[in-house]
Amino acid sequence: MSTSATLLAKACMTRATNHEGKPRRIGVELEFAALEAQQIAEIMQSNLGGEIEWQSPFVVNLESEELGTFKLEMDSKQIQELGTKSGIHGNPLDAEDGLEKTYIETVSRLAGNLVPWEIVTPPMLLSDYHRLYPLVADLREAGARGTRAAMHYAFGVHLNPEPCELSADYLVRHLKAFFCLYEWILKVGDIDFSRRITPYINHFDQDYIIKVLDESYQPTMPEMIKDYLEANPTRNRSLDMLPMFAYIDEELVRSVVDDDRINARPTFHYRLPNCEIDNPNWNLNRSIELWMAVEELAGDEQLNAICAEYSKKLNSLFSGLGSDWVERLEELLPLPDPKSAELGS
Repeated sequence: MSTSATLLAKACMTRATNHEGKPRRIGVELEFAALEAQQIAEIMQSNLGGEIEWQSPFVVNLESEELGTFKLEMDSKQIQELGTKSGIHGNPLDAEDGLEKTYIETVSRLAGNLVPWEIVTPPMLLSDYHRLYPLVADLREAGARGTRAAMHYAFGVHLNPEPCELSADYLVRHLKAFFCLYEWILKVGDIDFSRRITPYINHFDQDYIIKVLDESYQPTMPEMIKDYLEANPTRNRSLDMLPMFAYIDEELVRSVVDDDRINARPTFHYRLPNCEIDNPNWNLNRSIELWMAVEELAGDEQLNAICAEYSKKLNSLFSGLGSDWVERLEELLPLPDPKSAELGS
């Protein structure tokens, strides 16, 4: 089995339980365009089972007795509010009022050129993650379009894996590992330029990165959260820790960041990957494998040495030049191969 196929399988065996000792779960948010809500909901149902429940023309739930509630929504609060105010409380195709139906169809068509549909999964067992692959393949076959289909799309995949424990040391090690692997993820994940120039996945400031990489950085949990909030009072980070920190100390987080989109939950909110749903050589396993490389490094005895070397590189006058760090990482670690057939299957 290739390294790329091993990382998720290994996590399911060695990091199989969450901070409560229960089977570990992951949530996924998948953004794409070019399909109608009815079509998407039917594809979801054919893959996942369950019952379709229309909340409004722009919000649909799929209630799966086995897996939980999947949500399909147009990823715009303003558009969702228009749908709620329309007076149509179900499938717009069934609306009796012709004017209301035409209005919703027009809004949907116009908004669909700018705003993605988003599938939000419930927290699923990590071992069930693979069940999303056929769904992605069927959406692609139906004509779904992703990140690269238009310059302004910048669509992404967000992963929300639960932590194995809720200690400051565990969370710091994951931040250190993510910082060290960030340049590699950008390269092998081929993060699209349209996403890089948006504010939604801004990377962390170098001063904060260097602070965290230092071997002497061993904060208590309150110290860690305060340091993070001082440097990152925003959701717009490639690895958004605010949901995790709000779960641990919601009062502290909300005293600094006034944003009702922060949903307190014990999860890393990894926002970096593209959604390449229209690429036949891509599926959600590519996204999870790159995250699993972060988890692997977080538990690796080489972590402190790699942090020290990367910190030295960041402090170099030539830190922004070339791909020498990516090449160095590939010498040091058994990282997944993005060109692997299994990774794209």
